[in-house]
Amino acid sequence: MSLGEDSLKIHEKLKGKLSINSKIPLNTKADFSLAYTPGVAEPCKKIFANEEDVYKYTIKGNTVAVISNGTAVLGLGNIGAKAAIPVMEGKAAIFKELAGIDAFPICIDSEDIEENINIIKKISPIFGGINLEDYKAPECFEIEKRLQNLGIPVMHDDQHGTAMVVLAGIINSLKLVNKKISDVKIVVSGAGAAAIAVTKLLISYGANSKKIIICDTKGTIYKTREDLKDNKYKKELSEVTNCELIKGNLKDAMINADIFIGLSKKGLVSKEMIVSMNKKAIVFAMANPEPEILPQDAKESGAFVVATGRSDFPNQVNNALIFPGIFRGALDCRATRITENMKIAAAEALANMIKPEINKILPDITDKQVPIKVAEAVKISWNIEK
Repeated sequence: MSLGEDSLKIHEKLKGKLSINSKIPLNTKADFSLAYTPGVAEPCKKIFANEEDVYKYTIKGNTVAVISNGTAVLGLGNIGAKAAIPVMEGKAAIFKELAGIDAFPICIDSEDIEENINIIKKISPIFGGINLEDYKAPECFEIEKRLQNLGIPVMHDDQHGTAMVVLAGIINSLKLVNKKISDVKIVVSGAGAAAIAVTKLLISYGANSKKIIICDTKGTIYKTREDLKDNKYKKELSEVTNCELIKGNLKDAMINADIFIGLSKKGLVSKEMIVSMNKKAIVFAMANPEPEILPQDAKESGAFVVATGRSDFPNQVNNALIFPGIFRGALDCRATRITENMKIAAAEALANMIKPEINKILPDITDKQVPIKVAEAVKISWNIEK
């Protein structure tokens, strides 16, 4: 039986992956009186008098909403809110298992930006954090940006979770090849949510933006490219990247590159393109379910470190290494947002957990210390900033 068939079987058997359990028994009339009416009126009155007491008397301080509208689900694309539910359930299960966070899946049946923003704002009182998931670009940028004033951390994991894990993997890969992030030429394949967030975080960490080349479906991005005026996010990055104004396609961009980061489509990278890179090249081919180039082909062509998004190859770049810990830390220190410094601190903490090897540049997803170490770094970073 295949993995897909096994997954279908268990989902059907259990009717989903989540359930709700009460923290207190409801066996007697006294139990009901304490949990519900009339006793519950007392915490209600306390919260009405002082809204901050919501953290004292309710689940808010340990609860995250995992929210999607199903427009960019995994590698499946725009499959809608209902079809996105299994992914959001899975994410909620990971939050609970790895960080002890009570997360709840919410799937909004709308592609309208204003409606999504309004719904999330209206339901936010009960949650201590919002994890946006599988929203397509460019709408995801606007939605996340306009939710930053809720007073709780809001993060689009496809952007920033990906960026933090990639940064951690790059930090450790550079140790293995003995190169500095400020010196390397980086090529990014893809210009969607994840690719843009990865590029921005690498620059924040110290990558030389002038040596970064981003490629979309039309080729390399450079500041004089006429069609970029219709996409302000690409346009913004075009002003600081690709200073040599290299034109052409991905093949042209990868000549003499030190790092390739793929967040695009399968099969876009050939062996010849890997050969054209500098010695000890780092290749992160993360298209799912099929990478831009298979690890074996990349290795045979001279790549030194190779990572993908898949669990059946070495060096899986998996968001689950970061999102439980960053939200655990943010909830614990009552952070009102996820800052750039917190992202870098989380990535560094993840990278520093292991001594990197060619086939192990990141900790295992099953390592229960990962969310603890990431959370500690996040709390320290927030307490320094606030």
